[in-house]
Amino acid sequence: MTHPESDLPGRPAERALDERPGGCADPAMGLLLTISEAVVLAVLLVWLGLRGLGRSRAPVDSGAPPTSASGAEIDWAPTIAFGVVALVVVVLATVLLRGRWYWAGGIQVLVAVALCTLAFTSAPWPDGHASEPPAPASSPTWNSPPCRSGGDSDECAHSGG
Repeated sequence: MTHPESDLPGRPAERALDERPGGCADPAMGLLLTISEAVVLAVLLVWLGLRGLGRSRAPVDSGAPPTSASGAEIDWAPTIAFGVVALVVVVLATVLLRGRWYWAGGIQVLVAVALCTLAFTSAPWPDGHASEPPAPASSPTWNSPPCRSGGDSDECAHSGG
């Protein structure tokens, strides 16, 4: 006589590995994780806002704008904070997807993409020309009087009138 388990493909241990979380546990886990990450992100934004408010009220020594050229430090805290949260979400998404929690892992992948985008957009990219005033024009800024000799404006511009 054969055992009733021999009719099923694979061994019992392999069948247990193929099972995914049933019912609504997978989407519910994704929703719960997303809500908890939103709370963490809100706390992080409040902390960064209060930190920025404290930095804006700090006394300014020379009146120069805070750029790397003037010697003041560039604030990397928002980029690092968002990057760390994004890294945690990427690791969590990887663990969930490897554990066959496809809905929860997929939601975490979307959250990770959004957080990586937020981290990159909060980075203080070096804009050497953005903080400097524009260069003066090569031509004079005053309007010269019209040329009365009948020549063009280049001829009269050098003659003084």
